[in-house]
Amino acid sequence: VQLQASGGGLVQAGESLKLSCVASGPTSSIRWMSWYRQAPGKMRELVAGITSGGSPSYADSVKGRFTISRDNAKNTIYLEMNNLKPEDTAVYYCNVPTPGGAYWGQGTRVTVSS
Repeated sequence: VQLQASGGGLVQAGESLKLSCVASGPTSSIRWMSWYRQAPGKMRELVAGITSGGSPSYADSVKGRFTISRDNAKNTIYLEMNNLKPEDTAVYYCNVPTPGGAYWGQGTRVTVSS
């Protein structure tokens, strides 16, 4: 499975961004897809995930501001990020666990200035 993330950028606090992650290859076994992020000097953390049926879950730090969605026909997940804060600055990675192993995208950088 290959994952291609895009959509990061530099924004000011309070603005929005929408990330995309496209999965390709043997995607038939994919059920759960998620976004992680890693800020400088910090551990990678789970931001949001979504089942193949569209049920989302979120980290407490992003609830009410971020929305994860999924288009199964396109093997794509999205992360709409609103009211961004400087503490959201990180490299965002998409992740897909499969029976054959877990796969990571290359990451897309989000920088939020105050």
